[in-house]
Amino acid sequence: MKILFLTRGFYPGIGGVEKHVEEVSKILIKKGHDLTVVTKSYGDEGLYKGIKIKRIKKMQDNWFEKFYVWIWFWKNKQLIKNADIVHAHDVFYWYLPFRFMFPRKKVFITFHGYESYPVRKRAIIVRKISELLSNGNICVGDFIKKWYGTKANFVIYGAVNVSAVNKRTINRQSAIFYGRLDDQTGVLDYAKATELIKEKYPKFDFLILGEGKYKHRLKGYNTKKFKKNAVKYLENYNFAFVSRYLSILEALAAKRLAFALYDNPIKEDYLRMSPFSGYIVIENSPKKLAERVDYYLRNRQAEEELIEKGFSWVTNQTWENVVGAYLRNSQK
Repeated sequence: MKILFLTRGFYPGIGGVEKHVEEVSKILIKKGHDLTVVTKSYGDEGLYKGIKIKRIKKMQDNWFEKFYVWIWFWKNKQLIKNADIVHAHDVFYWYLPFRFMFPRKKVFITFHGYESYPVRKRAIIVRKISELLSNGNICVGDFIKKWYGTKANFVIYGAVNVSAVNKRTINRQSAIFYGRLDDQTGVLDYAKATELIKEKYPKFDFLILGEGKYKHRLKGYNTKKFKKNAVKYLENYNFAFVSRYLSILEALAAKRLAFALYDNPIKEDYLRMSPFSGYIVIENSPKKLAERVDYYLRNRQAEEELIEKGFSWVTNQTWENVVGAYLRNSQK
């Protein structure tokens, strides 16, 4: 089957969606499918791990973007003609005019996460149109059904490659944050929590791994640029301060207790409506998170019990299972 993926972010970009698309693509290729990814202009075109990459050059993030994209696809419509199916990752509007030009072409969509809070009516309408015009959809998270009214064909939470856990002794008074340095990841609140933790544990070691708009506000902290193999850093820290699905799954797989903060109702549902909510610590303020860290530092057995439950669950969250959902969805 010839598959055309549409995604705003892809290699060499780093992020949850980028990783998701790459892992799904690699397995689809192993299964004998032909896969092309159309994405933004960062990086080179050509082959990457068997994935054909086409880039929309000089693409701008503004109101005129869609027209630029539509013109690009008109010039490259052979990509659509050659594909058996088209699958958009959030960016269904890239394909919108061509849905009517190629009415028999099967098109699907994966909804990843949420845009902002409060949820704008426009965002709900755009998603509903995408849902109605597609042949099937996959939602990354059950909360999407509640907040956007999406009738999900499949609900997934991503996956992780579970590898051998490093058993070396680590400093229990330590934590790592990794991800984008922005509002959705809550990095500033994690930093505030660390200050409270250090009042009782002055040697508490906290590493921030990431890039983003709040980098300048975190100059007083131990920060490093985000790396593609960021998960390796988990081996050196006891706790994971993370609030996005992929990072949480990676923490569970590394047998690290994950602490997730929320600051609005949709983010709370994003976390609490997940199947792993019982295996992580979920709080809504830096003070409460600091108190929970203190509790688990004093109660090693409680920490280990939660970690083992999370690890038992995450071992079944494979990319093969995620690809299975994609293939079943494509048969609709």
